[in-house]
Amino acid sequence: MGVTAVLMLPLLLLGISGLLFIYQEVSRLWSKSVVQNKVVVITDAISGLGKECARVFHTGGARLVLCGKNWERLQSLYDALISVADPSKTFTPKLVLLDLSDISCVQDVAKEVLDCYGCVDILINNASMKVKGPAHKISLELDKKIMDANYFGPIILTKALLPNMISRRTGQIVLVNNIQGKLGIPFRTAYAASKHAALGFFDCLRAEVEEYHVVVSTVSPTFIRSYHVDPGQGNWEASIWKFFFRKLTYGAHPVDVAEEVMRTVRRKKQEVFLANPIPKAAVYVRTLFPELFFAVVACGVKEKLSVPEEG
Repeated sequence: MGVTAVLMLPLLLLGISGLLFIYQEVSRLWSKSVVQNKVVVITDAISGLGKECARVFHTGGARLVLCGKNWERLQSLYDALISVADPSKTFTPKLVLLDLSDISCVQDVAKEVLDCYGCVDILINNASMKVKGPAHKISLELDKKIMDANYFGPIILTKALLPNMISRRTGQIVLVNNIQGKLGIPFRTAYAASKHAALGFFDCLRAEVEEYHVVVSTVSPTFIRSYHVDPGQGNWEASIWKFFFRKLTYGAHPVDVAEEVMRTVRRKKQEVFLANPIPKAAVYVRTLFPELFFAVVACGVKEKLSVPEEG
């Protein structure tokens, strides 16, 4: 009996692996069919995540509108997509210059997109601007610029495209947000404020447009890390703050986030929090035990201020 069990175990593992592989392949093919022929607008398509989203949706046969504030980088992305795509199964992407921090041009871009395709099926609000520093050293002008790029820009574009979705009674809006839409981290006041504001807007919008069959989704990773940087290892011998902060800032790889965005579109999920257990726990601690959360954060600030900045 024991020998039989030992022999059956590898077969069982092999069978489970096979089923998982089949499930992943079916999910991948299903994802492609969901976005095929759909008009998909991606803001900040020249960022790491934007490029990966462009790749995933282009491979799926979407009619891409790639927005970015640098024309040369947009053209480089265009060339990269075209060079590996099957022209019989994909569409030529449309390139649009768009700097969401310049909110005066957003309406014109929305009109250009609608004039080109007549509709937008999926809007991926991916653009974001970051700043780090003590609140009293960040100028009000920079605060406003961050709010324009991370809040006003995305909602102006969303409002411009939303009537088309409502009239057609179909569409999906995806906000790529951040953990700081759920909790604030020191020295990122403007950034966290803009992410809180954006999350609040799209949470409200979700309920408003449900009756029109328009889906509003938010995908909130911790941070989008670069392709070749791995997070450092934490340990319990360091201070609580160092362990907490190191875990909190574990970044998600752009490829993983792009795949999650595709799954969110396919499954029409309303909210996704893409993070390891420590940041997820931090969100709950912030809600259930705010005094403990604030104490840990305050310790981190004191510890940081006591160490001279390098450079």
